[in-house]
Amino acid sequence: MDNVGKKKRVFAITLGCKLNYAETSSILDRFVKNGWEIAEGDDMPDLVIIHTCAVTSQAGQKSRQQIRKMIKRYPRSRIAVTGCYAQLHPDRLETIDGVHVILGVREKYIPEKYMTEVREAVYRELSSPESIQDAEPAHSLVEKREKGRTRAFLKIQDGCDYACAYCTIPLARGKSRSVPLETVLAGAGRLAEAGYHEIVLTGVNIADYRSGRNTFVDLLFELESVDVSRIRISSIEPDILSDRLIETAASSSKIMPHFHLPLQSGSDAILAAMGRRYSATGYRERLMKAVSAIPHCAVGADVIIGYPGETEADFMATFGLLESIPVAYLHVFTCSLRPGTQLSRQVSSGIRQNVSSAVSRERSRLLHELAEKKQREYASCYLGKTLVVLFEEHRGMKGEKGMVSGYSPNYLRVQCRIGSSAQATDIVGRERRVMIENMNEDLILEGRIVT
Repeated sequence: MDNVGKKKRVFAITLGCKLNYAETSSILDRFVKNGWEIAEGDDMPDLVIIHTCAVTSQAGQKSRQQIRKMIKRYPRSRIAVTGCYAQLHPDRLETIDGVHVILGVREKYIPEKYMTEVREAVYRELSSPESIQDAEPAHSLVEKREKGRTRAFLKIQDGCDYACAYCTIPLARGKSRSVPLETVLAGAGRLAEAGYHEIVLTGVNIADYRSGRNTFVDLLFELESVDVSRIRISSIEPDILSDRLIETAASSSKIMPHFHLPLQSGSDAILAAMGRRYSATGYRERLMKAVSAIPHCAVGADVIIGYPGETEADFMATFGLLESIPVAYLHVFTCSLRPGTQLSRQVSSGIRQNVSSAVSRERSRLLHELAEKKQREYASCYLGKTLVVLFEEHRGMKGEKGMVSGYSPNYLRVQCRIGSSAQATDIVGRERRVMIENMNEDLILEGRIVT
């Protein structure tokens, strides 16, 4: 078969955070500009990129599993691995038969690097996080918008200066740095022109944004002029959730009433050991300020259980705090030691003692039960009420009845039954008012479209 003139095809799979998804899209954008095509999952691409995560040991395990899965699925493709796991653990990846390229946090944006041939079995190129001075811009695809997507990710910041004892992100991504204001605004404008309705601001510590004299709040003011109906803030550190930021969100018609506010622990002793920059009381005060100032505000939280040295009293302080505050949802993680962190050194030297697996499992079970209760309580408040839903997805066979689903401003998942796939075409990608009538066993709200 004559392949002269045939475009090469690239396929990418992403693990981990929203920032990774934004970066993957920008990597693919660069391949498209270099004459490549983006392959669908069922194609046999010339290049497969796995964008990995290393935030927990489980994330690292999932990354390795996904790499092996892609090698088996695409035996004739070139396999490239990048992302935080590749940056932190390249030696482990080199032992996986079938990996051809390992690229670091800066090199992953250069298409030519992915096709570099070397005598050795694996080509690897990594950069020291200390040497990275700029934040590489990244956003969801513009040239080929993701099929059915109405939300776009826009990277505004990278790296972190917080140096939490358990965290590998500064090791993988370096110091905090921001994408220049004019670059962010230009990217947002392109996403709006491409037809996205919602922009999700992403980064490692986005409220630490600085561009000249412009702060994160200044950026939010500038983004008000972008022609999208929704701007969503992703995870934000409690100590940077300022009154000015809350007031800005409260007065905006575009900033969504939704914050993801990492807690990690409700024990001041554990927070101090972690190197977090707030107390349990401070966290409560910031959360209550947000929910009281912003109508229908949803606040989600991360929490780590089984942190080395966590006593029963520490855990009960966490449980009690979460039980007493109006969180809309919880993400519960069991602490895992990450190589190279301050915490791993403390445990190795005996300064801090691991919590037993049995105790960690029980604490995890209790918090997952609380998480379900909190999510149910928050979502139940909207039964019998009307929500504006941006519909993103249609499920159902062609020509048959099916279900359309999307999200409310306060990040509640809502789904509605429709009469046909033709009707879905008029709904997906648009905002509609929905009367909420039910909540199913998966805690997803169900309703009927009223306008």
